[in-house]
Amino acid sequence: MALNYINKESLLIHDLYEGINMKGKDIITLHDLTTDEIFKILKTTDILKKQQMKGEVYKPLKGKTLGMIFHKSSTRTRVSFEVAMWQLGGYALFLNKNDLQLNRGETIADTARVLSRYLDAIMIRTYSHDDVVELAEYADIPVINGLTDLTHPCQVLADLYTIYEYKKKLAGLKLAYVGDGNNMANSLLFGCTKVGMDISIASPEMYQPEEFIVKLAKEDAKLTGSSVVITDSVKEAVEDADIIYTDVWASMGQEDEYEVRLKAFKDYQVNQEVVNMAKDDVIVMHCLPAHRGEEITHEVIEGPHSVVFDEAENRLHTQKAILALVM
Repeated sequence: MALNYINKESLLIHDLYEGINMKGKDIITLHDLTTDEIFKILKTTDILKKQQMKGEVYKPLKGKTLGMIFHKSSTRTRVSFEVAMWQLGGYALFLNKNDLQLNRGETIADTARVLSRYLDAIMIRTYSHDDVVELAEYADIPVINGLTDLTHPCQVLADLYTIYEYKKKLAGLKLAYVGDGNNMANSLLFGCTKVGMDISIASPEMYQPEEFIVKLAKEDAKLTGSSVVITDSVKEAVEDADIIYTDVWASMGQEDEYEVRLKAFKDYQVNQEVVNMAKDDVIVMHCLPAHRGEEITHEVIEGPHSVVFDEAENRLHTQKAILALVM
């Protein structure tokens, strides 16, 4: 069947949450976004996904170029952003650490000013969060955080959309995160509290999220009526949960800590026993890649509660929404 081209007016992106204009906005952390801005991204995601499923084409970014800087390798981030730009009519330029003079001492500020003359937006996936903040400070175009050691906002936007698909709401739900208090835990703290979801994080004491992140999340929670619990008890975190979430125990750059972390997290595996502690209709999420048999069992990730691969697919649709709105 031939693809149907739709009129710009039928998408109504610019009519959603009237008065909220995100054009030119940086996406650095979810704490920086308002609740309405997050819901605008999620609503736009829903529209774009449904249009895509119908085979309808919408290309608002024709003639636009996204520069994608990768200091950390990726499957989902690279493919979803590259395909998203193509589907929206634009072009994605892949730049690894050896493609730029950053690797040979050019400053971030100079790189930002130069790339702003060539590109319409930058997505960067790197180690240092401060580098992304500096890039955004000196760039004249939107900068999107594709992941840092501190936060992973694009992943959590896809997570929130996936939860909404399954639960038909966000406010009042409880998400239990089990594992390392890493960039995923930080971003889930921001994302859940911004939309009124309760969040409980179970991590060994020395691997819990940083205090300043928890403090900021609790400030957001006061505004939305949600709650934040940080504990070392898996049972306390997971009891009555609507969503269970986990991530790898040793992220990129932590390979030398692998054996130590394996021992520290041995009681924090998401297995069937843990799933049984939650609500009967709990959904299980993982940002991938998964180390099956470590932070999550094969039985659970392939089981009836898992929405892991729908979650991965939604990276594409959420990325499209972000790009369409900020570019």
